[in-house]
Amino acid sequence: MTKYLISFPSEAMVLTDAEFPIVSADAHAVIEEAKAAGVYVFGGGIAEQVAPVLVSADGSVSAEIYPGSELTGGFTVLELPSREDAVEWARKIAAACRCAQELREFMYDPAS
Repeated sequence: MTKYLISFPSEAMVLTDAEFPIVSADAHAVIEEAKAAGVYVFGGGIAEQVAPVLVSADGSVSAEIYPGSELTGGFTVLELPSREDAVEWARKIAAACRCAQELREFMYDPAS
C-alpha cells in the first residue's frame, strides 16, 4: 500500500461565512468515511498564524525558510492500494471542500 498526500493551499478555498459550516461538515464526513474504510493516516490544516522556522543540523533556528517553500491550507494522508483509488478519494475531498486538490505520492521507504 502506498501513502498519498491530498492537499490544497488556503487561497483555493473561497467560501462565504454561510457556506463554511456546510463545507466543514461535508469534509468531516469524507474523513469519517476514510477512517471507516481503514485508509486514513493523518490530516489537518496548517496553523498559518504560527510562523514557520528553519532548524539547521547544528540546532540553530532561523525565521528564514527555504525560498519558495510556502505551505498553507489543508492536507490529508491516506494509505491506498492504487493511484486510481487516490484519485477517487481526492475527488471526494475536492467535492466536499469545494476546491480542487493536489495529489502527491510518497516514495516507498521500507524503514518508515
